[in-house]
Amino acid sequence: MAQQTALADLTADGADKPDRTVVRDALGVGVAVGLSGFAFGVTSAGSGLGLLQTCALSLLVFTGASQFALVGALAAGGNPFTAAAGAFFLGVRNAFYGLRLSQLLALPRAVRPFAAQWVIDETAAVTLAQPTRRARRIGFTVTGLTLYALWNLTTLLGALGAKAIGDTRAWGLDAAGPAVFLALLAPMLRTTSERAVAGLAVLLGLGLLPVLPAGVPVLVAALAAPVALVAEGLREGRGRQGVRRGPGRTGGPAGLTGSDGVTRVDRMDRVDRINGADGPEDGAVAEEDR
Repeated sequence: MAQQTALADLTADGADKPDRTVVRDALGVGVAVGLSGFAFGVTSAGSGLGLLQTCALSLLVFTGASQFALVGALAAGGNPFTAAAGAFFLGVRNAFYGLRLSQLLALPRAVRPFAAQWVIDETAAVTLAQPTRRARRIGFTVTGLTLYALWNLTTLLGALGAKAIGDTRAWGLDAAGPAVFLALLAPMLRTTSERAVAGLAVLLGLGLLPVLPAGVPVLVAALAAPVALVAEGLREGRGRQGVRRGPGRTGGPAGLTGSDGVTRVDRMDRVDRINGADGPEDGAVAEEDR
């Protein structure tokens, strides 16, 4: 048993990603998303926030969706408390990321408060895509460091050059962050259940967006996961029960049973036992069919 465990560990280690591959992927995500800080800087300055306020949001909050929700609500003339509440609701998802990442990364207690500042969509996606703890730590650190530094730098530049840049929607900078996150998420949707959860979450989020405060549709969309899992469990349970039941019991599936109430699976097992491993002898199959 110990030898098997050691062999499994060696096999797992042999499947490690090279460090440079992890660093390359993490840098790609950090740079691509970090550039969208331009859009936030411009939007924040356009909503009436000053340079220090804009930079403080990126330094202290550091979660793009919440930051955009806050300045977007302020730009639309919303109440500051309502805008802050919407930003808070959007940021709640990072707490759930943290619960999972704390197990995968297993960082020292002294480091965790500082690492918590980097727990966002992109760092979570890169970390979860890695096969080993070493690769996860590298991916989380490189993504977090690159994104934090670049996001704050581009926020400053965007706020300073807000008048020169103009409307960020014309440049498409505000779509950079969501586009990168979708590109990370799409390859992870491998099964029908995962794709169903994603589709239902999109429908809930978009459908409730016009009627609920900012941030709430995202939380409601998270209900797609338990709903889809429960539906899948019920479907699999009915399928297993249907295969096991015969016609004399609770109505087994059509075509699986004979007139004598014996299922085809049982009949084939009986034939195999009679015929033996070397094939049919003395017409055993014909006799069984009769």
